Amino acid sequence: MSTPAPSQYLPLIQLAVTPVILISGVGALMLTLTNRMGRIVDRTRTLAGQVRGAGAGEREHFETQLEIMWRRAKLVRRAVMFAGLSMLLSCLLVMVIFVDASVQREFGAEIVVFFVASILALIAALLSFLRDIVVSLHALRLEVERARRSGAP
Repeated sequence: MSTPAPSQYLPLIQLAVTPVILISGVGALMLTLTNRMGRIVDRTRTLAGQVRGAGAGEREHFETQLEIMWRRAKLVRRAVMFAGLSMLLSCLLVMVIFVDASVQREFGAEIVVFFVASILALIAALLSFLRDIVVSLHALRLEVERARRSGAP
């Protein structure tokens, strides 16, 4: 029984590197998303405290801001879930690639399905992330308008 030469594994390793790079990139996105979630949680706690001590006019503004924070939290949660799913599918893709090489069975369709599903999950994560940015800018616009009104003579 002959042992395979290490160079025979080179194409397999090259094929498996693509999903690993995808995992690395999505990991950086996850870091960004979790930081955004932390900021949303902190801002929500601050606003909740302000609502408790606010008068009737301010209370409406703070409640609007709290509603926006809740929408943002849901968007970021969705983005984190899709990004995590993309990473999981990429990990499964790596496993299928190595199983494909190990058992001498073709898993071509499965490889394509895992890769496409991983990319679709990443797209969904990015769409949720971009939507969160739009919503956060809406909240910022409301703050700017409020500041302008309160500063007007």
